[in-house]
Amino acid sequence: MSFWLMKSEPDEFSIDDLAAAPGKTTAWFGVRNYQARNFMLKDMQIGDEAFFYHSSCPEPGIAGIARISSKAYPDASQFDRKSPYFDAEAKRESPRWFNVEVQFVRKTRLVSLDELRGHRELSKMRTLRRGNRLSITPVTPEEWEFITRQLMKL
Repeated sequence: MSFWLMKSEPDEFSIDDLAAAPGKTTAWFGVRNYQARNFMLKDMQIGDEAFFYHSSCPEPGIAGIARISSKAYPDASQFDRKSPYFDAEAKRESPRWFNVEVQFVRKTRLVSLDELRGHRELSKMRTLRRGNRLSITPVTPEEWEFITRQLMKL
């Protein structure tokens, strides 16, 4: 099993929205970065767990836990001319962008970005590195364990 951190702006889609979604599941669509896309396409497996991270908001941080519930498949928004994620260069026979389904596991207390940065055990966490803007990043088993056990007290 692998672990991930997946960022979403809560005014667009929050952990509460995921909890309220039909089947508590949604497609993680709109990713338009090749490295993040490749994580979904090549590395994510059904059953992997992810921190659901609220970004671009007054208090960014981990707001819950989700589980990857599908293999990657073409992101339909790339073909929709009305979508902000439309990509004129993407073709149905050779899609450029992919998504996975994520399923709600639990809402947690908000573990803020400042709190994450305050622990030396997380000093190498990829999402905390300066200049990191990826919406999906891997989380090591040690980071996952520290956050869930020590910070979230799960």
